Amino acid sequence: MRVRFWGTRGSIPVSLTAADIRDKVARALLAASGRRFESYDEAQAFVVRALPGALGHTYGGHSSCVELDLGEEEYFVCDMGSGARAFGAHVLARQGGRPATVHVFMSHMHWDHIMGFPFFGPAYVPKYKLYIYGCHDELEHAFRLQQQPPCFPVPFDALRADIQFVKLEPGRAHSVRGLRVTPQVQRHSGDSYGFRFEKDAKSVVYTTDSEHKLEQRSEAELFAAFFRDADLVIFDAMYSLADAISIRADWGHSSNVVGVELCQMARAKHLVLFHHEPANSDAAIDGLLRDARRLEELTRDDFSPPRRLEISAAHDGLEIEV
Repeated sequence: MRVRFWGTRGSIPVSLTAADIRDKVARALLAASGRRFESYDEAQAFVVRALPGALGHTYGGHSSCVELDLGEEEYFVCDMGSGARAFGAHVLARQGGRPATVHVFMSHMHWDHIMGFPFFGPAYVPKYKLYIYGCHDELEHAFRLQQQPPCFPVPFDALRADIQFVKLEPGRAHSVRGLRVTPQVQRHSGDSYGFRFEKDAKSVVYTTDSEHKLEQRSEAELFAAFFRDADLVIFDAMYSLADAISIRADWGHSSNVVGVELCQMARAKHLVLFHHEPANSDAAIDGLLRDARRLEELTRDDFSPPRRLEISAAHDGLEIEV
């Protein structure tokens, strides 16, 4: 199973400013320290291998959209944030005119998680099949509503694909084309749902827009069980711990520190910090990643036997093999 990140920001898409670009270029020139490059490929290799932190990339502008590539003909994706436009272009290019089936799992219908759907190319193509899964009664209504006048020029009924909405029952495992899918209700305004995906002894947890209060032990243990032994946990780490427990308490999001603690409780293998705060720069997200890795290092020996938790920060274009 390969996981591709098409959109990783929370609340609203963002892009680098001219000042951000100038800063990255200046820092890259300093890092190059007089090196000469004989070709574009040499320069590209230096950017990929030698530049520190996020200097060689950005944590991205698109809002939530994460693909699970099972190596099959059908497509599986979580959420339809603005990253869905790029994901849709990928599907169309790969299919080369052949029809396809796309399975979409929706955490909830807040705008940053559905705003990419009107720009999702496969929705406009005849013979494509789209199955949109979720646990909310308002699932279909939300998708239709955002394409009603005056919000968007193309009404939902003008879409040419065969689109079906499928309601899932939380807390119960469902089989979708051989993929085992278990939704879990989460603490967020209007509720959101995390998903645990399992196939061929591999497991991925997608849990965004979820606030975790570890002092409520039963709730912490519930999510530790949901994450149990997962190969990959994609986790809402929008805030630092200080923000999450102070000015942004009860805003429905979590922190890098809580992600580490829950994954350690669950004995998960790889934590990916996700749904980044749109006001955070690449450098700020790098700082949250460093803090999470340092916490994991300091607390690893609290567990017996010790197990290293790998920690990454998601960025648009990141791919992880599970």
